[in-house]
Amino acid sequence: MGSTRDARRAGIAAASSVVDGIRTGIRQKVSRRVQAALYTALMTSTREQSMWRRFLSGVAVAVAITAAAFVVRGAQGQEPQPLSASDIADGMRLYQQKGNCQACHGWAGDGRKTDSQMPDGANLRDTKLNRSGLVMTIKCGRLNSQMPAFDKFAYTDGRCYGKTQADLKSYATRMPDPPATLQQREIDLIADFLIAKIVGKGPMDRAKCVEFWGSETDACKEFPK
Repeated sequence: MGSTRDARRAGIAAASSVVDGIRTGIRQKVSRRVQAALYTALMTSTREQSMWRRFLSGVAVAVAITAAAFVVRGAQGQEPQPLSASDIADGMRLYQQKGNCQACHGWAGDGRKTDSQMPDGANLRDTKLNRSGLVMTIKCGRLNSQMPAFDKFAYTDGRCYGKTQADLKSYATRMPDPPATLQQREIDLIADFLIAKIVGKGPMDRAKCVEFWGSETDACKEFPK
């Protein structure tokens, strides 16, 4: 009887062990499946997020390019802003006083210099230079001529025609020093004044003289009515 009971107990224990093993195996399989499912979901979400990031980045770039294109088109389509009377007046003062441009070019810019001791200046009323050309010429002068450079640092770093002071020595005509140096804003104002009042205006006459000065002045008396 004792041996029979022992055999039954051993059988029950063995069966329990088998059941536990089956349960453990099921849990491990389920766990692996759950882990695989979670990994797949995570990778899918990561890929989708990466795709969305790339998509949104592309959209942002496209929007930026489109906006820039509209800005450029708008700027190109805008009419040039008219010069203010105060800017023209400031440019005229700089032309006549600080820059003393009239000493060589004349008060009317027609080359009739006001100082006989100064070099002959070009007739600016029929010059072919546009605004940028005028700015460059005032800033850097003219090589191999007596037109001075009004930029304080004009031949120190290659900003003017890519040349330095050493290069100027190779020219037959020495560029003189200016009566005063000018800031970039002052150079721009003189160029704006020239465009508004002198360049392309043709020979000076009485009507143009009155318009130039804003009233009938002594300078206009030399022109017939």
